[in-house]
Amino acid sequence: MQKVLDDLVSRLRKTFSDRLVSVVLYGSAAVGDHTGRFSDINVLCVLSRITTRELVEAEPIFRWWRELDNPAPLLLSEEEVRTSTDCFPIEFHDIRERHRILYGPDVVADLEIDDSFYRAQVEYQLRAKLLRLRQKGAGVLGERDLLLRLLAESISTFCVLARHALLLHGLPAGFLKREIVEQAGRAFGIEPAPFLQLLDYREGKVKAKALEPVPLFEQYLAEIERLVDAVDRLAK
Repeated sequence: MQKVLDDLVSRLRKTFSDRLVSVVLYGSAAVGDHTGRFSDINVLCVLSRITTRELVEAEPIFRWWRELDNPAPLLLSEEEVRTSTDCFPIEFHDIRERHRILYGPDVVADLEIDDSFYRAQVEYQLRAKLLRLRQKGAGVLGERDLLLRLLAESISTFCVLARHALLLHGLPAGFLKREIVEQAGRAFGIEPAPFLQLLDYREGKVKAKALEPVPLFEQYLAEIERLVDAVDRLAK
């Protein structure tokens, strides 16, 4: 992974020169919780300014990065980093707390995050991701492998949101997925089993044939709904 990150930084530096302020690796890859094909390599690229020129110049780099099965880097200006924390508290909390600098100064370590809409964003994201999971799951219930892949790919997002649910309740929250699942189980009465089964599958500890995707889907949805209720009960 380090080799491809070095290649990315080299391309960004060559393209943007002194307009490139900082390149930040964040998320699971920054804390050693990256699990191959089911995990993304998330990168924040901060420029001094972003105009159409920068977008045009970024296109070949971003296309190359996506061809490696990574999401396009998050591209922000210095000003946007400072002024967008109220709109994206989840993202900025995650970046500030789990990051590694690949190039330039650390633009997020001392960032002040405005939590005015934090609870609302966590609930919105939980409900939106739950609805999307139901919709996509309904389309592949008869296709065992596709359903299992859908569930395995979704669990990172729900672990992130469970972590923020813990923080909103003023509770300690770890960074590793299994740790978060266990903490959420104790705090909210969530049954960890469906989450842990999916993590075992992602990590190659169990084979697909050992799992029953439809009952697992049913259990998984029920526990996510319990997590949504825990956030909904918080004072608004």
